Amino acid sequence: MLRKMENHPKFENFLLPFDGKLNGDNRWVKLAEMIPWDKLENIYGKNMSEDFGRPGINARVAIGTLLIKHKLRLTDEETIEQLSENPYLQFFLGYEEFKQEKLFDPTMLVHFRKRLNFADANEINELLTKLMTARKSERPVKSNSNNSNDDNDKSSGGNSGKLLIDATVAPADIKYPTDLDLLNEAREKSEKLIDKLYDPASGEKKPRTYRKIARKEYIAITRRKNKPAKMIRKTMKKHAGYLKRNLNHVKQLLKSGKGLGEKDLSLLEVLRKVHAQQSEMLKNDKRSVENRIVSISQPHVRPIVRGKAGAKTEFWAKISVSVVDGIVYLDKLSWDAYNEGQDLISQVEKYQEKFGHYPESVHADKIYANRENRRYLSERDIRLSAPPLGRPPERHLGKRETTTLPGRN
Repeated sequence: MLRKMENHPKFENFLLPFDGKLNGDNRWVKLAEMIPWDKLENIYGKNMSEDFGRPGINARVAIGTLLIKHKLRLTDEETIEQLSENPYLQFFLGYEEFKQEKLFDPTMLVHFRKRLNFADANEINELLTKLMTARKSERPVKSNSNNSNDDNDKSSGGNSGKLLIDATVAPADIKYPTDLDLLNEAREKSEKLIDKLYDPASGEKKPRTYRKIARKEYIAITRRKNKPAKMIRKTMKKHAGYLKRNLNHVKQLLKSGKGLGEKDLSLLEVLRKVHAQQSEMLKNDKRSVENRIVSISQPHVRPIVRGKAGAKTEFWAKISVSVVDGIVYLDKLSWDAYNEGQDLISQVEKYQEKFGHYPESVHADKIYANRENRRYLSERDIRLSAPPLGRPPERHLGKRETTTLPGRN
């Protein structure tokens, strides 16, 4: 249930446990006056009932806490500690007096984030960036008298501003996956499902899982300094067989009448997909499969090959972003790998929707500089700052450009 926000307090009336008042020039006091909390409440309350359920924490506290966390780059635990120590942060959240105890548990931030899907978070970002852009336009711009005419001529041409676009991967906090570790984890979780479904009072014999033997085989190979490929493949085949046997036991136990909760049913579906994918790769001697699961706890995470020296493969979501005047806009989020070069046209069109005109120049990597994008930008008189197509020209070293190593003739 959505708890409606009460009247927003004024910093002059904020009660402190000691003599004194808040400083009106503090950044958090100024930021609290700038943010349209009522509009943020409408976005936050989209997925919450207004008349059913236990009243939750209001939208200003929820969204304000997330803003503080990301602005100060804190962990969830450190964010709560800062809230209990700083009266300006508590005023920013809408409290009327300073509270020395912890306002709520750090796990509440997880619930705050779950109530905001990608569209809601993007809508809040758009709202706040428009506010920042409007305030920047109100500031007087310092310019030399010699360049003022040139600037006016450029702005009168229709296109103005610079658009910087790029794509990256937001890293996931997961263990680097291997097929053997994934099969072993799936086997252990399937054994726990069997333990939940088996009823000792039924008088039937508990299904055999070979868990001790499987554990010894897994430990034997993980402790080896050198792990031959044949040994890894042999162990993987055994664990795939153990997992298949356990899944069949779970299927039979479900038919007996006892059921599983929604969370366990979702886990069971993931285990079935893991077994199907690993069996396909083992049978066909492949190292990849479509929509490959690399984390059982986060089955939506996909491996994305980046080809960088530090990490050739990254895991989590791939995002396309655009930067305008130091403000970052999130244009696309996908759990699957994609060619970011196809996003240039949509990102330029979003720029036109936001600011009412096209950018004067677009700055991007070589992957964006394909023929279709070049043709699109040329038709709109937008300059592309990217490497040209084709091979780079060859450099021929002349006599004056040749170098010799020290100590050699």
